[in-house]
Parts: sequence; C-alpha cells; structure tokens
Amino acid sequence: METTEIVLEKKKVKEAPKQERIEGKRLSVGAIFKKMFLGLFIIGFVAGSIWLVYYFINKSSTPTVIYKTEMPFKANITKKTVATGAIVPKREVPVKPQVSGIIEALYVEAGQQVSAGQLIAKVRVVQNLSGKNNDLRTINEGERAVQTAKVSFENAQIEKERQEKLLAQKAISQQEYQRALTEFNMRKEELARAEKGLDISLQNVMQNSGRISNDIYSTVDGMVLDVPVKVGSSVIERNNFNEGTTIAIVADMNSLIFEGKVDESEVGKIKEGMDLNLTIGAIVDKTFKAKLEFISPKGVTEEGSIKFQIKAKVLLNQGDFIRAGYSANADIVLDQKDSVLSIKESMLQFGKKDSVFVEVETSSAQVFEKRLIKTGISDGINIEVISGIDKNSKIKLPEMKTANKEDKK
Repeated sequence: METTEIVLEKKKVKEAPKQERIEGKRLSVGAIFKKMFLGLFIIGFVAGSIWLVYYFINKSSTPTVIYKTEMPFKANITKKTVATGAIVPKREVPVKPQVSGIIEALYVEAGQQVSAGQLIAKVRVVQNLSGKNNDLRTINEGERAVQTAKVSFENAQIEKERQEKLLAQKAISQQEYQRALTEFNMRKEELARAEKGLDISLQNVMQNSGRISNDIYSTVDGMVLDVPVKVGSSVIERNNFNEGTTIAIVADMNSLIFEGKVDESEVGKIKEGMDLNLTIGAIVDKTFKAKLEFISPKGVTEEGSIKFQIKAKVLLNQGDFIRAGYSANADIVLDQKDSVLSIKESMLQFGKKDSVFVEVETSSAQVFEKRLIKTGISDGINIEVISGIDKNSKIKLPEMKTANKEDKK
C-alpha cells in the first residue's frame, strides 16, 4: 500500500507542471487580446477627439461678411401704365347694294386703293313674281295715261286750228282764241309728262327684270380691306328691316386709332391728351406715338374685373404703314423726368410711419448708418431720390456676399 501511494504521488508530481504550462498559455492569449482591444480603443478615442476638435473649431469660426454697395446715378424715369388692344381704322365703311340681286362683276380686290365714286361692282337684279305683276300694272297704267293725254291733245289741237280760222275771219275775239291756245298748250304738256312717265316705268321694269345692271360705287376714299363676296353671289339690299350684304369694306389707312382697355385701378390716372407709346408684336424694334382721345365713361366686366375702353390717335410718320387688326400694347405715360438722381428701388428699406431709408457707408469701411430719404417717381426698377443722399453716397445692397477661404484663394 505504501508503495502504491508513493507511485501515485510521483505521478501527480509529474502531471502538475504540465497543467501549469497549459494554464500559462491560456493566460498569455487572453492578455494579448486585451492589449489589442485596449490599443484599438485608445486609437479610436484619439481620432474621434481630433475630429471633434477640428469640427468645433471650424464651426465656431465666424466668416468675414462683405456688403456690396452702389452709388446713385442719373437716369431718365418714366412712370407709365399699360393697356392692351388693337390697331383699327378710324373710319371703316361697308359698301352695300341698294337692290337685291346677283353679283355680275367685281372690279376691286383687298389692298387696292379706291376713290369716292369709283365703280366697285355690278349687281344684276332678279325679280320675283309679285314684282313682275306690279311692273305690268305700272306699265298698263302708264300706257292708259299716255293714250288719254294723246286724245285730249288731239282734240285741243283741232279746236285751236278752228279758232285760228275764226279769228282770221274776225268771227271771234282775241280773248276766245287765247283760251283755245292755252288749252292746247296744257294738253301738250300733259302728253309729254305721260310719255316720260311711261319711259321711266319701262326702264324700271327692264332693270327689275335683270336686263339692266345696278352699278355699285365706293362712297369714300381709302383702301379696300375686304371683299367678302364673289361673282355669282346673291346679295340683299339695305333697307329698314336688314343691314344688307356687304360687298366691300373701305377704310382710310392714313387715319388709324388704337382701341384698348385699361383696368379700373388705372383709369383714374389717365386723361385725354396724354401721350402713348405703342408697341406692335408684328413690327419689332419700332415704337409708334399716339395721342389719347377718348376714355369710356362706362366700364365693362371682363374676367372678374372692370375694364374701361380707350381710344388714341396713331401718329404716323412719312412712309409708315400699319395693317388693320394688329394687336398692340400701349404704354401710357403718367409722368416723366429726365436725368434725375436715382437708385434701384430694391435698395429702399421701410421703417415706422411709412418712413423710407437706405443704409449709407460712413467714412469707415463696411460701417453703415441709416439715412432717411425723400423719393419721387418710379418706373418699377429705378426710383428718383429728391433729398437725403448725394451722388457720392455708397448705399448698401440688401444682398450680402460672404468671403470664404475658396474666395480668398
């Protein structure tokens, strides 16, 4: 037994160093991992600290602000309002026939100049059944009147000849013969009137039956703007019941007007005699002058607002030609000043009680002070300055420019 215990103790003594060596190896690997983790943590902490310091330094640094300035300038300022409309002839006359019928010939075309009394067209009259019956009745009445007047004339002639013979024989007095002569002359005049009336009736019948054309003449001098009919077209005469068919439209193209409309908010600012500047979309790079002649006393509702019609005479220069119907915009000059001290309207700042001021640079660079100014007329971009600053003042613009490192480079 003792021998056995001794052997076991020797075995335990031999096995003990082995276990210690295994445990030592395990402890060394864990220490390595701990050191690596600690090293990585220290590196991350240092990197994060450096980034935070850099971030806060950049964020806390204040960039340099440089305000842009501008000086007042001389400018021509025109205060105006705008009206839209079209160019139309002041006098435009439609030429209409006096009888109904069919166009037999046309002698003019659109764009041609005509004068008053110039032949424009011929209308062949087409008569209806009722008109034919009336014409026949008129002819019959005329023929009966001629026949009656002829019989009376022949009887008066016979009586005059008989009275002449009796007067030669001194069987009657001169007074009796004079009565017979007067009767003869009266019957002769009645016959002439009846024959003339019959001739007129025959001419009317021929005209109504279409054998005589009705000539249509221009009533004014001007240019033919339109010929809305063609040869062979039917036309209706103008009378109390209808306007009739228009054969041609003639207008004086040397007398044109601008017809437009202005809003109710602007109509109170304009008056007759004001100057207008017309711009026509079809004629580029050219402005025409006009003079306001008419402002309607009554407004009309268009698109939810009240509009007032205006008319202005277009002042044409030698050689100018504007076609009727061109759309145009009219700038109505409300006020105008030339070569006045001005600034951009965007520079204005507003304080209490409707005060107007600008910020002016003092003797020190980029140091500004508020300065009240008095303004005049404006065109929406530039505004007149009456007092408060001079031409040498440097005025701060509302915008500001930041000078960063990239700008400095």
